[in-house]
Order: sequence, then C-alpha cells, then structure tokens
Amino acid sequence: MPKRILVINGHPDTREERLCSGLTKAYVDAAAAAGHDVRRIDVGALSFPLLVRFEEFQTPIDNADIRKAQADILWAQHLVFIHPLWLGSTPAMLKAFLERVACGGFGFDSGTAGNPKRALSGKSARLIVTMGMPALAFRVIFGGYGERAFERGILRLSGVWPVRKSYFGAVELSERHRERCLATVRRLAGAGR
Repeated sequence: MPKRILVINGHPDTREERLCSGLTKAYVDAAAAAGHDVRRIDVGALSFPLLVRFEEFQTPIDNADIRKAQADILWAQHLVFIHPLWLGSTPAMLKAFLERVACGGFGFDSGTAGNPKRALSGKSARLIVTMGMPALAFRVIFGGYGERAFERGILRLSGVWPVRKSYFGAVELSERHRERCLATVRRLAGAGR
C-alpha cells in the first residue's frame, strides 16, 4: 500500500558527501521507486529564527520555510528523520527546527495540563541515526537517552506512533560499512517503514 512519506534530513551540513545526505537520497529514491509519494526537507538549507521566548512558542510562526514544513508534516502519513548523533542527541539545528514547527500548538496543545491535544495522531515515524561509536554502545551503555527524549518528548507527545529507530554506528569504519547502511535504508524505504 503506497504511503505519503516525508523524509527530513536533520544534518546541518547538506553536502552530498555527508552520510546523512546519502541516506536521505537513498531513502527518497527507493521509496519513490516502490510507488510511495515522497517529499524531502533538508533542515540545513532552511532559514528560521531561534525560539527565544515562551510567548513565541504559543504563537504560530510566520516564516515561509517553517510554514511549508508544517504543511508537509500534515500531508505525510509517515515521517522519517535522518540525523547524526551529536553530544548524545540530535544536532541543535534539528532541535531548533522542531521547536519552531511546534509553535502555536501545531504538534500539540500544551494548554491542557495532563491531557494535551495530540495534533499528529495517526502518523508513524522512523528515526535513522548515524554515530561514530558502535550503535550497541549507544543503546546499552548510554541508554539511547537522546533519542528516547526525541521519541517521547516530541513525537509521541504530538501523537506520532509507532516510532521505530535504526542506529548506524561506527560510520567512519569503511566504505563497505557505508554501503551496508545505504542498503538497509533502501529496504526500509521500499517497504514504507
């Protein structure tokens, strides 16, 4: 069954030689070849102000890049976030993007204590995370806390469920390892997962 898929490259550096750019392209191309309707956002190519005040979070943002991203998120059935692990979590630019997208109650209405409105219910997601350390070390030794915060504090709070994760560790190991990562992403994309 074809899906509407939005692929978000969360690496601030959008150069083609970056692994996240390669994974994003591989996912987009394989999903489109499998018959899915696919859109792409490269966070590093966007321009938007940082969220500074709580009052700004309560107000919808008037920024063309963020408004387009919000429209693409609403359109999508499945969200794919591809990003490197930086200091145990998402890069600051991806976090800033997500904060701006959520402004004005877009993802959830925080005004109802204990029972927020989950505006993105019915959507699923996959987090594809690259890292220099072995992926097993991130999950077992470090507990994967940065990604758990992303999953629970942003996606699940907005109603996105299920959220699946793919970790690619030791990404600087070899070209052969890089090709295995790309092949895995192509398989996920073909299945719309």
